[in-house]
Amino acid sequence: MTLRSLSVALALSCVRIATALAEPPRVDPAPAADKAPAKAAPASKTAAPVPASAIKAVVGKPAPAFTLTDLAGKTVELASFKGKIVVLEWFNPGCPYVKKSHTVGSLVDTAKKHAAKGVVWLAINSNAAGKQGHEASENAEAAKTFAMAHPILRDLHGAVGKAYGATNTPHMFVIDKKGMLVYAGAIDNSPDAERKSPTSGDVVNYVDAAVEAVVAGTPVKTPTSKAYGCSVKYGS
Repeated sequence: MTLRSLSVALALSCVRIATALAEPPRVDPAPAADKAPAKAAPASKTAAPVPASAIKAVVGKPAPAFTLTDLAGKTVELASFKGKIVVLEWFNPGCPYVKKSHTVGSLVDTAKKHAAKGVVWLAINSNAAGKQGHEASENAEAAKTFAMAHPILRDLHGAVGKAYGATNTPHMFVIDKKGMLVYAGAIDNSPDAERKSPTSGDVVNYVDAAVEAVVAGTPVKTPTSKAYGCSVKYGS
């Protein structure tokens, strides 16, 4: 190789080295990491049914639902009477006011009269164990004494009574065919339970008046009144 050829070769080598140094090093891209599958949104939880005791009875609104058993252990559900007028009577066989109402007062044959026209009448006992009028045998005996053809339901824990705000025996509630509460209060305006001392004017049977208004499709004239009688003997 001549001196000139050697010089040219050396020059070309210097150019290649300089070019190589000027270029940034190549870095092979890292393989893309596998993407984790997106987590599915948690399924929405269905709201738990609201217990009867959490729904408070208000005249003009749906009556709180309930399921209770009668003295024979048969299950009775309010919802099964949809399309019918229902009367609820808070009951205590040991209460003097209940006794007078069923023997000389406004509850004498009232349930039978309405039942003959398709009205459902249910007595409810919310008195706790150990309290007056709680025992099934007492209630069964009272049903015979008062000739009660309608069932007596046992609200053993008082949940239904508290939902309806039942404070006395008797305490009456009328539910229309759509399940709306249309009356809550006393059986009548004679707090002696004997129909002898009306608070004003003549004796008025509020339950009779409420049922008749529902049947006629007219507003209940007296939708609420103050209940009288013995206190409901709740457990707590």
